Amino acid sequence: MALSRDQKEAQVQELTKKMGEAHSVMFANFIGLTVAEVSDLRNRLREANAEMKVAKKTLAKIAAKGANLPDLPAELDGPVSLIFSFGDPLSGAQIAFKFSKDHEQVKLIGGVFDGKILTLDQSVELAKMPSRDVLLATFAAMIRSPLVKFAGMCNSPLSGFARALRQMSEKGGFVQEAAPASSESSESSVSSEQPSQPQS
Repeated sequence: MALSRDQKEAQVQELTKKMGEAHSVMFANFIGLTVAEVSDLRNRLREANAEMKVAKKTLAKIAAKGANLPDLPAELDGPVSLIFSFGDPLSGAQIAFKFSKDHEQVKLIGGVFDGKILTLDQSVELAKMPSRDVLLATFAAMIRSPLVKFAGMCNSPLSGFARALRQMSEKGGFVQEAAPASSESSESSVSSEQPSQPQS
């Protein structure tokens, strides 16, 4: 069914707005999916703060120009599924790629990320990258590991020192030795013991 001029303008405005707000836009084909399968894919995308819209190539190109994005690749043919990621820029690509493993009708064919056009191969590579949360968790673990080891190294000698002090306390503490006599008192005692010389 052909779209009226007003419908086309409304769709271009909607696509332009979403392209401007999205952190990435992926292009995919999904011809052959059932209504239930398309609904399932849309729900998965929605849960990850992503959204899928179907548009004609000509309208998508006009919208991309309106959103100050690069010209869309000429390889786009016929109705195209545009997947907008509003949170994690990888989420839309990852969900579509994972969905394609069980539904061969779904194929990533390109995208726009960081102001650059992605080829088919680049869009697949992007979809295979770990998500932001996974990267942050990995980075946190890398930072935490040396700190835990350092804390253990610091804690071990202190624990041993504390045990030694406790054992000494249980045995009566440290015995203080008597201070040695001063050299002055020793000299005086020696001089007092020497016999007096007879006077001539």
